[in-house]
Amino acid sequence: MFALIAWPIYLIVSISFREGKSLNFAAISQRPFGLGNYESVLVDPATWHSAWVSLAYTVGSVVPAFMIGLGTALLLNRAFPLRRWLRSLMLLPWAMPGVMVSIVFLWLFDASFGVVNFGLRSIGLVGADIAWYTNESTALFAVIVPTIWKAYPFFTLTLLAALQSIPANLYEAAEVDGATRWQRFIGVTWPGIRAAAVLALILNGLWVFREFDIIFAATGGGPAKATETLGIRAYNEAFGYFYMGRAAVIGVLMLLIALVFVVIARRELRKEFF
Repeated sequence: MFALIAWPIYLIVSISFREGKSLNFAAISQRPFGLGNYESVLVDPATWHSAWVSLAYTVGSVVPAFMIGLGTALLLNRAFPLRRWLRSLMLLPWAMPGVMVSIVFLWLFDASFGVVNFGLRSIGLVGADIAWYTNESTALFAVIVPTIWKAYPFFTLTLLAALQSIPANLYEAAEVDGATRWQRFIGVTWPGIRAAAVLALILNGLWVFREFDIIFAATGGGPAKATETLGIRAYNEAFGYFYMGRAAVIGVLMLLIALVFVVIARRELRKEFF
């Protein structure tokens, strides 16, 4: 545990206190400690802009992915032909590399010959093609959509496993008592899958929060930093401007935000629902 977790985190935190412009870790580690990196990063408006972009990207991706995953899990929990095949096919988006997902959606959202623009023009919702990835007002949405597509199978798999663990006699008793479908969902289904749902939200939220490849392959953080999340900003600071210390500060900031999120969410995991 020390070798895999504690030591790398120590190196990141240590580098965050070293000022200077270099990619040489040995040279950076020899520099004196200081708070200059934290001061420059925390007072920079671009840092908090990236934080807000990360928040919007995470919430905008996780919430729809959860709702789609829940609906798909409820559907696959029913008995119908080819259900086993569909359960297997449902996992394919989750297994796809993020770069390939970005390439596919770059084509789908292409301003000149994209399928999305063609469909919107065909039903009369838009009169002209939209440059999804080069427009500041639409770029974030354009990277959220492929993230949702890649993320929802994880929710489907997790929630479907939880649904199958709910005893059937609970539904039978609720039906005998005259409960409607919505009442059965609120009184039986949701309490049975709530722990799994919270855990899935925590894990997927952390994954999306530090997402890099989908955004970088599609926009690189642009246009005009409209999609520059904290992860993209850390990469740019390290390998674009060669400020490893500042990049480490952003990494520490992301770690602290994730820890706060996990501590708050753990309260839900400790609850007993049945």
